[in-house]
Amino acid sequence: MTISLETDLQTLQQSAQAAIADCEDLDALDKLRVQYLGKKGELSLILKGMGKLSAEERPRFGAIANEVKEALQQQLDTRKTTLQNAAISAQLAAETLDVTMPGAYRPLGRRHPLNSTVDKVLEIFVGLGYTVATGPQVETDYYNFEALNIPADHPARDMQDTFFLKDGRLLRTHTSPVQIRYMENHEPPIRIVAPGRVYRRDTVDATHSAVFHQVELLAIDKGLAFTDLKGTIQAFLKQMFGESLPIRFRASYFPFTEPSAEVDVQWQGKWLEVMGCGMVDPNVMKAVGYDPEVYTGFAAGFGVERFAMVLHQIDDIRRLYNSDLRFLRQF
Repeated sequence: MTISLETDLQTLQQSAQAAIADCEDLDALDKLRVQYLGKKGELSLILKGMGKLSAEERPRFGAIANEVKEALQQQLDTRKTTLQNAAISAQLAAETLDVTMPGAYRPLGRRHPLNSTVDKVLEIFVGLGYTVATGPQVETDYYNFEALNIPADHPARDMQDTFFLKDGRLLRTHTSPVQIRYMENHEPPIRIVAPGRVYRRDTVDATHSAVFHQVELLAIDKGLAFTDLKGTIQAFLKQMFGESLPIRFRASYFPFTEPSAEVDVQWQGKWLEVMGCGMVDPNVMKAVGYDPEVYTGFAAGFGVERFAMVLHQIDDIRRLYNSDLRFLRQF
């Protein structure tokens, strides 16, 4: 009986070792473990025959069975480690990155010339001590006109061709309402620069657009004079365009400033209007609760598109809006 069981163990060991050596899959290897060493495996079935052995034969047969079990378990562990290492190596080979291989090209984005122009303007004025202020694009008649000394029957309203909404509000025609809102909530002295989008029913051509961008500045303090305004604008334009750009001031009229002037720069061999400016009208001061006998101030405003055209020598304002990548890549 003992000889028969030993033969079964040897046969089991040989078949199991051959199966384990040929196994190429971790799941299949685990099934072999269960097949040979599990509770209901082939080794357990052979060990059930120990009950028929004599007391003298059992220890010897048990020792042989343990040797077979340990040998198979060791071979299973070794094969498992080998298969795991092979799987890791295969994964590393599949995911290997060739650091010498050229990367995939992705076109880099660029700042739009309007955005870069606004950034440059704000950088200059912040450097001069101004605070950036913003306001809503949908305004009331009061903030867009009345508080700026433009009553309902004022002819200046015809110059701005406003977009009116059904509820009586309107799309702001300039960023000047930002100045009124700021002055209502702050006491002098103040120095602000207000960038933003504005809307006018204008005929689109090479130098005009119905939707465009403005930047306005406002300074209120005791003793400010037109010379302060002129000096500020000259300092700004020289930083913006360089010392050599010809600049001139021309007398003009705006309902919210008195006296008023327009500022021209020389562009493509001719004078181009780029700014309007003037001393804040006393009526505007009174509208926000400032005493015009105590405080004076100056204001100026300009279209960002005009500045971008001069700065980058752009011949047509419409190029700024048509999203032509051939044009935008130049910036």
